[in-house]
Amino acid sequence: MSKRLFATVAFTLLLGTTTYANADVKPVETTCPFGDCDAAISFSYLGEVIIPTGTMENGLEFGGISGLDFDPSSGRYVAISDDRSDKGPARFYELDIDVSANGLKSVKVVKRVTLLDADGEAFPKNAVDPEAIRVGKEGIYWSSEGGGDPLIAPSVHVAASDGKSIRELWLPGEFAPTANKTSGVRENLSFENLAVAPSGAVFVAVEAALYQDGDKPGLTNGSLARIISYDSTTGEPGKQYVYPVSPIPQAAIKADGANDNGMSDMLALDDRHMLVVERNFAQGFGNNIKLFMVDLEGATDVSNIASLARTGERVVPARKSQVLDLRAIGLTPDNIEAISLGKAKDGTDVLILAADNNFSDRQKTQFYAFKIGGRWTAPGSAR
Repeated sequence: MSKRLFATVAFTLLLGTTTYANADVKPVETTCPFGDCDAAISFSYLGEVIIPTGTMENGLEFGGISGLDFDPSSGRYVAISDDRSDKGPARFYELDIDVSANGLKSVKVVKRVTLLDADGEAFPKNAVDPEAIRVGKEGIYWSSEGGGDPLIAPSVHVAASDGKSIRELWLPGEFAPTANKTSGVRENLSFENLAVAPSGAVFVAVEAALYQDGDKPGLTNGSLARIISYDSTTGEPGKQYVYPVSPIPQAAIKADGANDNGMSDMLALDDRHMLVVERNFAQGFGNNIKLFMVDLEGATDVSNIASLARTGERVVPARKSQVLDLRAIGLTPDNIEAISLGKAKDGTDVLILAADNNFSDRQKTQFYAFKIGGRWTAPGSAR
């Protein structure tokens, strides 16, 4: 089993291309999502940084960025790779993202940190599938999708800044995968989403419905994804909510082409409001990325409902309101799987999105930055 790896690279620039803010990309403002003007939010495009697939960082290929979060204590970002300890040990990076009201300039690696198991060892190949990361009061929260072959349950971990394991949160039984696929998470549609509210409340969500809750998204149907709330002090799960994933918005160019839509990340603005990324892929077309504001207020607690598809109870899902469509404003997004609020070097509140290249030559690691307006501010800022 691999021993602990902790490599520091002082501001090593990742070679890539930078596109500064385009004057043709107009600001987007949503004044009253859900009719609630206190939830007004706006986005002004600040630019793009692309890091080509194959870029090496201290002897290891950089990529698979599936989660991103701002650390107010350092002014930097943590970014998790979804490498299943294949190309290297399961890991996260500390990044310096140079962005201001004048544009997004660069993304640099400060250091790479190996995630360690409860025994203090690096995870062996395919033991975990890291997907999301957040900075919380206890440490760094990160999620693993698990897998269906072999049956590995999804999980949420808490780690120290050096990657050492602090604890693992308890998993409700209905999320455990099953060999006959009658219940539990679907392969590759599991714990893709993780959020930590300013209060410390923790939320984790699946990308699409559990088997017992109904179908995954199709061209004519949506999907019911569960969000679990956790008590960050005890690590115990609490209420569960339903997020209604939209139907696939774009058909594949070929009739038998790959096509999907899912909830690829979420960001807690407070204890009830979230920003959710829905990521669609249509073969021959590309990715379609939309951001929704979500309000959990009034949503049904479904933690005691065994099956959403077969319940006779009235279930009220979380409310959602579209606030940004990347293609509609003239951008060409790749596989966006990460979202973070952050504080720019000049004090500007920014939203950063990042794409997972899947270590594929046909994809790229992509960062987008937006100036964010409304009442939402970066972690650690005065509210």
